[in-house]
Order: sequence, then C-alpha cells, then structure tokens
Amino acid sequence: MRIKLVSSLLLSALLVACSGAPKTAEQKESLSKAVKNSVELVKAADPTLQKLFDSAYGYAVLPSVGKGGFLIGGAGGDGEMFQGGKLVGYCSMGQGTIGATIGGQSFDEFIFLKDEASYKDFTSGQFTVAAQVSAVMVKAGTGAAAAYQNGVALFVNNAKGAMAEAAVGGQQFNFVPLDSAK
Repeated sequence: MRIKLVSSLLLSALLVACSGAPKTAEQKESLSKAVKNSVELVKAADPTLQKLFDSAYGYAVLPSVGKGGFLIGGAGGDGEMFQGGKLVGYCSMGQGTIGATIGGQSFDEFIFLKDEASYKDFTSGQFTVAAQVSAVMVKAGTGAAAAYQNGVALFVNNAKGAMAEAAVGGQQFNFVPLDSAK
C-alpha cells in the first residue's frame, strides 16, 4: 500500500513537471526537430521498425526522456503523437519507481498503439502503462519480432548514461490534442 502511494505521488509530481504541449512556436519547432531526429535514428538502428510506423493505428515519440534516481526514481519527457502518420497532438510521460535504483540516463521512447481502442485509451488524457509492459531496447531486427502487450508496444533507443534498477513502477501519459495546444 505504501509503495503504491509513493509511486502515485511521484507520478503526479512528474506529470505536473512535464508540460505536455510546447507553449511557443520555438518550443514546437524544437520538439518537432528532436522527434524527427529520434525517428531517423531508430529507423537507422533497426529498419524493420518501419513496419510498426506504417501499421500502428497511432504512435508517440518522446525524444530525450530523462530518468534518474536513488532508491526512489523518476522519469519524464515530452513528445508528439501521430495517427495515420500525421501529427495529432502532444504528450508527456511521467514515471515513478521505488526499489533498488541508482544512476541517471536519457533515452528516446516510442509507443506504438495497435488499434483504435488502444489509441482512444492513450488520447483520453490519462493513459497508464502497467509495470508488466516492458520496453524493448532497439537493435537490428527487433521490429520484425515486435509484439503488442495490451495493444501497446514500447521501444527505447539512443540510451545515454548508466542506471542500475530493480524497482517497481509504471508510466503515465498525458495527451493534448493539436487544436488545444495553440
């Protein structure tokens, strides 16, 4: 019970810290460039991921997610959401963990949504990825063997830093539609 409370409080704090939608034209342009660069890097690392970009009902790209901790950890980042290959909004992610955690790192995260139901869940405003849905580190061929868990496939690429972790937690996402982000 105490672990759930601490994790919930940490997730809430991280989501407040992550803006969800860029506020200025410069911030939008900077995020868009970072997303484009992340997509290019992940496709270069594993060309088989192209099939997920093409077939997923929707996907989110969060470049430069920051993660760190000592016993209690957290992560957060902002990104763009796509449906049918077109930008439809912005998203932010907050993650809280508790357990044996030490270090810090950054990485690019890719969330592929299999169908309309999982897309609607994600874009409903408060989408949570349970601890049992794990991210796959991108390397050549991972896209060819990709499997959705509960309509979601997570991939991590371009990791920098060092982190040791044996912890419990989850990720929570917030979505802001493009027409609300003006």
